[in-house]
Amino acid sequence: MAVKREEHGYSGLFVAITALFVMSLITANIVAVKLVAIGGLVVPAGTVTLFPLSYIFGDVLTEVYGFRRARLVIWLGFVCNLIAVVAVAVTQVLPPAPSWDGQEAYERILGYTPRLLAASFAAYLVGEFLNAVVLAKLKLLTRGRWLWVRTISSTLIGQGADSVVFVTIAFVGTLPAGELLTVMVTAWLVKSAYEAAVTPLTYVVVNFLKRREGVDVYDHGTDFSPIGLR
Repeated sequence: MAVKREEHGYSGLFVAITALFVMSLITANIVAVKLVAIGGLVVPAGTVTLFPLSYIFGDVLTEVYGFRRARLVIWLGFVCNLIAVVAVAVTQVLPPAPSWDGQEAYERILGYTPRLLAASFAAYLVGEFLNAVVLAKLKLLTRGRWLWVRTISSTLIGQGADSVVFVTIAFVGTLPAGELLTVMVTAWLVKSAYEAAVTPLTYVVVNFLKRREGVDVYDHGTDFSPIGLR
């Protein structure tokens, strides 16, 4: 099977997928403040709305454009999310107008504690990079076959790491060990089930991009470190 590579330039479709990735990440972090009850499970709204989409877009980026492009987008998402958080924090400390009575609501909904921020950022980087590395290496191992195996396996590992890192940093010492484990497993299963459910859509998007872009990158000899100094 021929390996096609797009080494230079960024197509409009690549930019669009990148924009959707960043949008889903930032929006999910904003709506995550609301807890929702789904089938008897209580989870942050972002878990069942937009956050899993970032993993789906991450799968698409790695599968079509390769790990190096995916790594660039992961760091771009991190920086954009950091900018959004800083903007929210700066706005929160600015003195409100005398006629505006929404300061308390603003702080309640958009305010973040340093611990939750650290948990969110660490979990994002660990989960996304594991997801991308596993998918890229499985593509080499399977010689490009069985896309569903690659996407679901990488999500199980990436989402599992994301859940463990976030819950541990955010809640250890404040929740009993049994409850911590329950929260980790619940978040992991919900996010992974989301990925499995939309696998047919992932197939459609990946096949469309490969045909339209004329690119299908296999990461032979790729530096899989998050920084990518080589």
